[in-house]
Amino acid sequence: MASLRQQLDALIEELSPAMEKAFREAIEDIKSEIVLKEVVERLERRDVEGAIAALHIDPAAFRPLSEAIRTAFNSGGLLVSKNMPRLSDPAGGRVVFRWDVQNQRAEQIIREASSTMITHVTEDTKQMARERIEAGYAKGQGPNTIALDIAGRVNRVTGRREGGLLGMTSQLARTVENARTALLSGDVEGMKHYLTLTRRDKRFDRQVAKAIREGKPLPADAVQKITGRLADRYVQLRAQTIARTETQSSVHAAKHEAYQQGLDRAGRDGSLVTRRWRSVGDGRVRHTHQVLNAEEVTGMDLPFQSPSGAMMRFPGDTSLDAGAAEIIGCRCHVEYNFDFAEEYARSRGRMWLRTI
Repeated sequence: MASLRQQLDALIEELSPAMEKAFREAIEDIKSEIVLKEVVERLERRDVEGAIAALHIDPAAFRPLSEAIRTAFNSGGLLVSKNMPRLSDPAGGRVVFRWDVQNQRAEQIIREASSTMITHVTEDTKQMARERIEAGYAKGQGPNTIALDIAGRVNRVTGRREGGLLGMTSQLARTVENARTALLSGDVEGMKHYLTLTRRDKRFDRQVAKAIREGKPLPADAVQKITGRLADRYVQLRAQTIARTETQSSVHAAKHEAYQQGLDRAGRDGSLVTRRWRSVGDGRVRHTHQVLNAEEVTGMDLPFQSPSGAMMRFPGDTSLDAGAAEIIGCRCHVEYNFDFAEEYARSRGRMWLRTI
């Protein structure tokens, strides 16, 4: 039979596509509501914040992600409850435990996780647009070009906007813009750098290589296609990253909450629990988590402390302000061990004898 860790990893793989789909649909919804004329009019007045408001990057657009988080959290809790060690009360009586996603504490965890994630994605998307607008002004680009680069251009066949920067992080958007500039200007070094990008569409490589050999820029329509494909793939990358990270965080948060509910149900003290950090152990594990591997703490609330200074009760825990460098792409787990024999010893007075 698969271990709990293996079962949880399989669950994360199963649920991540739903969250990825929710993010991509949210971005498509935002793009579909953009009236380009409104954005251009504000850009013509140099009203940056007005232009961003006209993009309608609202938290409500990302609400489907909240449901995906709830589903991941509930599924994780249910799975852990099925694998819960046998529980007994301090007198030795059997305790029946059932996962309760509507527990007040569980509901608060879901609300806070959803709110934090949606706020971060919304503000990050707005900041990307803000940076692109300012960079466009600095380059002397017209309002229409800036607006189209952000929102994407309408595919006449599908009627949907494609190739826009919406949905990317600022860093990914800068990579697309750098590629666009290099390809349009004939910057050989910049075009060579484009060919190193892992998310590029390799079907255009021969065309770019020819431009490099000749030291000439590519036609504008070709650049639009090349950077449009790169942009779409970066949006997909962002969706995958968010989906994997948020699903993993939700499942691990549910695991922690399930054990806490089990303790509450059994009337047991959290000091009987030890938690041990476990990394995957391969070459992709970040250094800080290699150091954390096999680290052990006592109780349910004491956090693990990364060499970076970040504090986490479990992998993916952002409640103590651990940053993205400790969270994104993490594949670690935490083992929970219940020492109920120690509780029995306490009830027989052993601890009192120890202190004499």
